[in-house]
Amino acid sequence: MEDTAHELKKNEKTAIIEGLHQALADTSVATMKSQFFHWNVKGMSFGSLHAMFQEIYEDHFAGQDELAERVRALGEPVEGSYKSFLERTRIKEATQVISAKDMVADMKEAEETIAATLRSLANEAAEQRDPLTEDLAIARAQVHEKFAWMLRAHLEG
Repeated sequence: MEDTAHELKKNEKTAIIEGLHQALADTSVATMKSQFFHWNVKGMSFGSLHAMFQEIYEDHFAGQDELAERVRALGEPVEGSYKSFLERTRIKEATQVISAKDMVADMKEAEETIAATLRSLANEAAEQRDPLTEDLAIARAQVHEKFAWMLRAHLEG
């Protein structure tokens, strides 16, 4: 198997590393958002939403690790402070309790944003001939698209 981490030139890795850091920041902020919603959701759909938000943050926590470890495998340090995540992310931080319906809509938007980031990363990785990052980005995008679909289904009900 090819060792793409060492074959990629510095200029080829730059866009991939940036994409990984973007996905990591977005995923990290979405993790905290889903935990916040898990802790604070209430109403008729409490049980199902409480469980869904937990499923999301547990998945995202594992996803953060996969993204960060790919950065390290490419030979770069990982940006890991909440400050750096908040400065980089395109996900709106959850700072106040909102209705369950608004939580679902907000989380759906976050999932769609992360999926788009990961699709872009997959395209960049394919262009730079980095199949390992491409595979990771595709796999993570599928997860986020599934969560977005599940959240959309809640909104349609």
